[in-house]
Amino acid sequence: MRVLALDYGSRRTGVAVSDATGTLARPLGVVASAAADTGLDRIAVLVAAHEVERVVVGLPLTLRGEHGKQARETERFVTALRGRVQVPVETFDERFTTALAARTPSGTPEDARAAAHLLQSWLEREARR
Repeated sequence: MRVLALDYGSRRTGVAVSDATGTLARPLGVVASAAADTGLDRIAVLVAAHEVERVVVGLPLTLRGEHGKQARETERFVTALRGRVQVPVETFDERFTTALAARTPSGTPEDARAAAHLLQSWLEREARR
């Protein structure tokens, strides 16, 4: 199953995609203003172009695992995204993905690397189920 992951941010949202087997994640890029109509449209295009069967959005919980301001904003984004794509959209705890991305430098944007770390964690959890 091919999965798209989003590390949502109000200005920049990192995007990653899995391989067709749902085993490996790779950073794809960044979508600007993802919650705006143009950003939601861009994500819908990516979902279709990559033949994605599921979208996973990082949920930025606090260190205590609680929903803060950013998590509530992300949940509003998820609601809007569900109205734009024809595949399931779910959230997944993204704590520490940005820190991991910062420690894995490459030529891709940090937001996209964070999305790839998020997606790889989600894929590994799914493989254990």
